[in-house]
Amino acid sequence: MQNDLAIVVPCYNEANRLPFRKFEDFLSLNSTVFIYFVNDGSKDHTIELLEALRNKFSKQIEIHNLLQNQGKANAVLKGMTKVLEDKRFKKVAYLDADLATSLDECLRLSMYVKEKVVLAFGSRILKIDNQIKRKWYRFIMGRLVATAISKILELSIYDSQCGCKIFEAQIAKKIFDKPFISRWLFDVEIFFRMIRIFGRIEIQNHLREIPLKVWIDTPDSRISPMYFFKLWWDLFQIKKNYKI
Repeated sequence: MQNDLAIVVPCYNEANRLPFRKFEDFLSLNSTVFIYFVNDGSKDHTIELLEALRNKFSKQIEIHNLLQNQGKANAVLKGMTKVLEDKRFKKVAYLDADLATSLDECLRLSMYVKEKVVLAFGSRILKIDNQIKRKWYRFIMGRLVATAISKILELSIYDSQCGCKIFEAQIAKKIFDKPFISRWLFDVEIFFRMIRIFGRIEIQNHLREIPLKVWIDTPDSRISPMYFFKLWWDLFQIKKNYKI
């Protein structure tokens, strides 16, 4: 049986915020969707929660347990590598464990991955007909960073850092074929790798940025506010490495 979608979910100390019931409800209604949790060296009871969830949905869940914390980029990479070894999946995605972007939204966005489109990703664009709840200071910092990233990439991307991206499986094998430079800005590297494959002109035919209907900011972000000052060095290193 070929499944529609596999979603990689990196987890680090999620015991107090993992939306257990939302995962249950979604998996009960979507039997062809598979979730691959990567426990990134959590020091709390995250692994116990994930195992309890797997016991209920043994055919739809797998867990990869990393003994030491390696950062989101490496957790996603290892999860993608494992999932892509399975030939059942036509599409693969990654999503944040707090479900700020919901599983239903991820599934909806996956429908855009077809024909020439090999990567679809969510965008936190506030409109009159959607619900985007984001702290004002995170919004301001996010817009500064997003604008800088768009200029570095030379692509008109509004929200490169939204934690919901869906790939056609064959292109994902090329994107996730080696480690990333940055622990947090690996999304930027993904776009650079896409540019290397398709070129800046042709790439617009293979990407879709889709406004989310709902996105809810969580109170305990895994990224320290101090990283705002370090990320500029990360961006410099990424730009230097991906000379296109």
